[in-house]
Amino acid sequence: MADLSINFAGIKAPNPFWLASAPPTDKAYNVIRAFEAGWGGVVWKTLGEDPAPVNVSSRYSAHYGKNREVMGFNNIELITDRSLEINLREITQVKKDWPDRAMIVSMMYPCEEESWAKVLPLVEATGADAIELNFGCPHGMPERGMGAAVGQVPEYVEMVTRWCKKYCSLPVIVKLTPNITDVRLPARAALNGGADAVSLINTINSITSLDLDNMVARPIVGGRSTHGGYCGSAVKPIALNMVAEIARDPATHGLPISGIGGISNWRDAAEFIALGSGSVQVCTAAMLHGFRIVEQMKDGLSRWMDEKGYASIEDFRGKAVANTTDWKYLDMNYQVIAQIDQDKCIQCGRCYIACEDTSHQSISQLIADNGARKYEVIKEECVGCNLCEITCPVEHCITMVPQASDKPYMNWTQDPRNPRAVAA
Repeated sequence: MADLSINFAGIKAPNPFWLASAPPTDKAYNVIRAFEAGWGGVVWKTLGEDPAPVNVSSRYSAHYGKNREVMGFNNIELITDRSLEINLREITQVKKDWPDRAMIVSMMYPCEEESWAKVLPLVEATGADAIELNFGCPHGMPERGMGAAVGQVPEYVEMVTRWCKKYCSLPVIVKLTPNITDVRLPARAALNGGADAVSLINTINSITSLDLDNMVARPIVGGRSTHGGYCGSAVKPIALNMVAEIARDPATHGLPISGIGGISNWRDAAEFIALGSGSVQVCTAAMLHGFRIVEQMKDGLSRWMDEKGYASIEDFRGKAVANTTDWKYLDMNYQVIAQIDQDKCIQCGRCYIACEDTSHQSISQLIADNGARKYEVIKEECVGCNLCEITCPVEHCITMVPQASDKPYMNWTQDPRNPRAVAA
């Protein structure tokens, strides 16, 4: 049986699955239920100055897929709306009762050194394992000079991180905003400030949908609305890319990463870990399906690790990073061609329509006298773009087959078609 336990930046947990700082971690009642369900840790919902912020009603909206599947989730809720005293008391008790679980406290305070100097000793006294600096919240708090307003300025990230290392002996995790051009810059700043780890991504600025009858976006608050933080499975590709960018950046190589963004099952978690994450944080999936989803996550990850021969999380953490590179270093001589398995083909024609209308006209449609259709790839026209494989509704019906070649590896920096090519 695979060992799922982790030691993330000095923070020990029985498994890598943590609940992210969000509504599910707002109070002891929720956190205890999460621990009873088997979560390896939680990031307590973000603490802030007293008096606590006041939230609005309503707070959530969604981007739906087929059959009302929630693809993306929009949230305009702020940080904790409970007092600092209540939160600290509950954190202390929960950590005392569950000493083997990771307890990370999310924090958001103004860019004033005295504010951090005052509160950090109080948080450390709870017995928590670490703090997470919320530099990513994209709504409400940036208007007050916090959240993403800090995370978008690397100098501020480094400054506040340095204060936290000065006034606190706990590991400091810096939570990064995705609402930025290059996520590597704040990650480097966090490391320069002494951060023990980073977590990402926080939510993305979004408006999920509109009520066209009343001409207002959702969620609706008294006939008006605002942009919120987007999360859920739809943001996973963005999150994976940003995690990979930090993992393969020479300036931040080796910096522990807690992966966040659309993690809904064990496979999602494995992908984040393969790109360098030492722990993974989940929010939306728990809000949609309840805390017990962690049972399937743990079981699925453990079974897959056993199948692959990975005894521990560290055995495959970061294994995909070396295979992630810049476009200019991809092999220009590598070629694949689509192949249709006629036994699996249901003759729906989606591959033909997609290729004929929007791609390279490399699939032929053959219609027999009796009206039966057959689709074949025109190999000399196929560029291996994968569109037909993606549009096909039958799994493994269309595959991309590598073509034999006697040409050596050649990237764009070496390609003679590149006017700035260099000698191989």
